[in-house]
Amino acid sequence: MNQRWVGDVGVDNARWLATESRTAGLAAEYRPRDVGEGRIEYNALALGAARELGEEEDGYITDDGEGLRVWIGDDAFELVGDD
Repeated sequence: MNQRWVGDVGVDNARWLATESRTAGLAAEYRPRDVGEGRIEYNALALGAARELGEEEDGYITDDGEGLRVWIGDDAFELVGDD
């Protein structure tokens, strides 16, 4: 099973998460991937790496009653799983 999570974060945010966020500097399997049209994709390893970010860092992941979300500034974007 190849688990992944996708979110619509906007073109600029998707590009930033994939190329400039702290996790963008990791090995490819630990990075979020810009899949075009403003969407970002995380595999299980990339999601785990993003969960290690501090709350003050863009790209931080939360998983609570509101669902799985990636944060950029004060904006949260929902990530939807695709098993």
